[in-house]
Parts: sequence; structure tokens; C-alpha cells
Amino acid sequence: MTDKQLLSMAQKASLNAYVPYSHFPVGAALECSDGTVYTGCNIENAAFGSTICAERTACCKAVSEGHHDFVRIAIFADSENWATPCGACRQFLAEFSPDMEVLCTKAGGKYVSYRLSDLLPQRFNF
Repeated sequence: MTDKQLLSMAQKASLNAYVPYSHFPVGAALECSDGTVYTGCNIENAAFGSTICAERTACCKAVSEGHHDFVRIAIFADSENWATPCGACRQFLAEFSPDMEVLCTKAGGKYVSYRLSDLLPQRFNF
């Protein structure tokens, strides 16, 4: 799968976002080592601590289906800044694939690629 295809899946997932408070839809597409892709969107809640990001939604869907080995994730948001994972999402993803590729978008269809280990150099682990 190409970067553009994975990013397109993330963009499509953002259309399902439930964002009545921030009005900031985000989509994610998580590619597993066997080529399976799980998508997710952010889902807000009036109890803000119960809100879940698009990246963790996609990861939870994958893990609940028995996948734990991730190759890369694409994150889409139509923003002036790069749509990078928040700290909680970085740690959550690092639990499974600490060196996975992270594709981040911004307005105008631009994207960059990072290694999760570069975004979270001192991850928490046992």
C-alpha cells in the first residue's frame, strides 16, 4: 500500500469523527505487518477524560481483532500544523511497535514521515 492510499483511508476515517466540542476531526489508518489496515477517528465526550483519539481508536480495533505488530500509521487532520500523535497516543502505540512509521498530514495534502521512536525517544516500558 502506498503512503497516499493509507493517508486517503485516514482522511476518509476523519469523516466519522464525533467532535461536538473541538470541531477538529482527525482520522487514522493503522497498517499491520500482514497488510491489514484498521481505521479510527476521534470520539469526544462531555467527560473530556473519556475522549479517545483517532490513533488509539484504530489501535484498539486492531488489538481487539488479534493484531499487535504495526508497520505504520497515517494521521489526517486538515490543520495548519502537522497532525502528530499526542503524548498518550505515542505511548499507547509504542507499547506494540516502538519504531513504527508515523505519517502526519497538514492542510494542502502535505505530509511528513517520522519514526515513533523519534517522536517518543524515552518511552515508558518495563
